[in-house]
Amino acid sequence: MAILVTGGAGYIGSATVERLREIDRDVVVLDSLVYGHREAVDSDVPFYEGNVGNRELVESIIRDHKIDACVHFAAYAYVGESVVDPAKYFANNTFQTNALLATLIDSGVKRFVFSSTCATYGDPVRIPIDETHLQKPVNPYGWSKFMTERILESYDAAYGLKFVALRYFNASGATEKCGEHHDPETHLIPLILNVANGEQPWVSVFGNDYETADGTCVRDYIHVADLADAHVRALDHLENGGESTHVNLGNGVGFSVLEVIEAARRVTGKPIEALIAPRRPGDPSHLIAEATKALEVLGWKPQFTDIEGIIKSAWDWKLANPNGYE
Repeated sequence: MAILVTGGAGYIGSATVERLREIDRDVVVLDSLVYGHREAVDSDVPFYEGNVGNRELVESIIRDHKIDACVHFAAYAYVGESVVDPAKYFANNTFQTNALLATLIDSGVKRFVFSSTCATYGDPVRIPIDETHLQKPVNPYGWSKFMTERILESYDAAYGLKFVALRYFNASGATEKCGEHHDPETHLIPLILNVANGEQPWVSVFGNDYETADGTCVRDYIHVADLADAHVRALDHLENGGESTHVNLGNGVGFSVLEVIEAARRVTGKPIEALIAPRRPGDPSHLIAEATKALEVLGWKPQFTDIEGIIKSAWDWKLANPNGYE
């Protein structure tokens, strides 16, 4: 029996494939390669290029590889783009996922780990954010994931589909093989490292007048290897007969933008110029996870909690792969 990993050529998906293979799990990857990289997946892993909503393709993968569970990463994840082109996000993130779920259920595959997001919470009304926090997304990307969570709940009740929805905060860092290579790049740490590597002159700091210690936004950074481990544990939970659930993934500790930049200066030994820019609409001052449930339900606890260690892993990967996967 094998595990289907959709979006397995993406940043978090490829790290999860790497982890699953380390523990000798059979893996099959399905990725459209719109944002993923074929080079991020070892050549001996069965790989299919295509959309998760392609019923004929997914049915053949399930049949040929005896798929018994699915880990679903495939999604568009640019918040700003989702605001200007919401149709693209609902079509891909929600409707394509719904088509995938129908194929899985009809084929008898009823264990599903879903890559969700803290964006389903919207603007926080309390910090840290636990799983009972009000979900009220503020952008179409968050709504596309929110809607999929509601679909999963309905399909559990109606069809017996068991799922774990993992709501993670700021994915960061790199494994030895897998790192961040986005085009365009919007994540803070790789943007900072682009400056350290001489690829751009400065990094923008969007707002320095928030109600935080140094005036810049505070975020909860979680290492991609910890995220990968959480997905494996979520699979174990379902395979052991666990009930469907929603789980936050985070370190429970926040770092401000300026703290991250200063940590990157120490790691890289580079000056890294930062320029203050206007606030971005919709950026809350704090986003920090309450992740106790992950320990209680999945037995998961992050191992990489030091911000310098997270940045160093990303910097090491960048130095080893100066052009990313190209």
